[in-house]
Amino acid sequence: MATLKEKFASQIPGIREDLKKLAAEKADKVISEVTVAQAYGGMRGVKAMICDTSVVDPDKGLIIRGIPILEGLTEKWPEEIYWLLLVGDLPNEDEVKTLQKDYADRADVPGYVWDVLKAMPKDSHPMAMLDTAILVLEYESIFRKRYTEGIKKTEYWDPVYEDCLNLLAKLPGIAAGVYRIRYGKGDPIPYDKNLDWGANYAKMLGLDDPSGEFKDLMRLYLTLHCDHEGGNVSANTAHTVASALSDPYYAVSAGLNGLAGPLHGLANQECLKFVLEIKDKFKGAPSEEQLKQFAWDTLNAGKVIPGYGHAVLRCPDPRFIAFRDFGLEHCPDDPVFKIVDMIFQHIPGVLIEHGKAKNPQPNVDAGSGSLLYHYGLQEFPYYTVLFSVSRAMGMCSQMIINRAIGTPITRPKSVSTEWVKENA
Repeated sequence: MATLKEKFASQIPGIREDLKKLAAEKADKVISEVTVAQAYGGMRGVKAMICDTSVVDPDKGLIIRGIPILEGLTEKWPEEIYWLLLVGDLPNEDEVKTLQKDYADRADVPGYVWDVLKAMPKDSHPMAMLDTAILVLEYESIFRKRYTEGIKKTEYWDPVYEDCLNLLAKLPGIAAGVYRIRYGKGDPIPYDKNLDWGANYAKMLGLDDPSGEFKDLMRLYLTLHCDHEGGNVSANTAHTVASALSDPYYAVSAGLNGLAGPLHGLANQECLKFVLEIKDKFKGAPSEEQLKQFAWDTLNAGKVIPGYGHAVLRCPDPRFIAFRDFGLEHCPDDPVFKIVDMIFQHIPGVLIEHGKAKNPQPNVDAGSGSLLYHYGLQEFPYYTVLFSVSRAMGMCSQMIINRAIGTPITRPKSVSTEWVKENA
């Protein structure tokens, strides 16, 4: 039985040969054109990079290695998803156990990481603490040491793989430790080598979970946020930094610095704030008419309905549907979740009537916060850390693949406003 690393290594010659043929046959083919509006508009929609781990289809949502997220993947654990991201197929039971043991063997967090986190200001933002911990952990980088000693370009992927797996194994412990240190919950809880990756994260947070439902939610959360093709801020930033042969600790930390931005990773807490405002205003779940009027008042005031609309999707985000299904099964009477479900049922019609929303359907952030809140994780600034642990799987798998196929340094050409005036 092959390990994940052995299976990926066996695929590399074929991948390299396929890409060599593809580049030769289609080298002069045009993928995309760029308008002036796109150049000034954040490059949205410009096809200019390759990402094979996942794509986002406007009508289907997240598709991981050809499998839509709702077609069985919501039942998979994060370890299975990481295997799928990297090698393109799902592991069998023995392969999952092998990867889980590999994580467990690498999961111990060095004491100096805790020393640094405990020395930070007591009210530091959790994302600043997480990113700092990852940078401190860069001391352990195998890629940097191997590169300094001298290593062939075709072998870059090997130490990058080791760095990525070491980082992923430690991330739940670091992230849970950030929570406990930042919010005065006590000392970090050690990794339980008998538990899976997602269950460990839930346990190390230290929240009461007598039913085990929170562990199930954490596995689902980590699966749903794992990847979202290559052009989003966090993935693109990590890709760019890694393309300079910065090791995975530098690259993942950089990507997560992007995830910390209000326009990227903070959306779920903004959605939850909106739901809680409704709950406070109506002393619980409102009536259908009250909710619709509240939505109209919000839109007429020039505000948006958080969690509705997506830059790519033109359908309900399948990840939202997965969270909603979880809530309907486990906490249908929770007042916060009930409001989330009411918004889903009634607000898209208001947005259509209002006429300005290109996509009046929910994205993943519309529902995830309410479930975290139900199970006692109510410190809003921490939510992006959860997102980060999951998204690191996508960043790391893309990084390993890019080093294996020799993807060059990212260096797009920029032009000046004066050039646009004269030439466009």
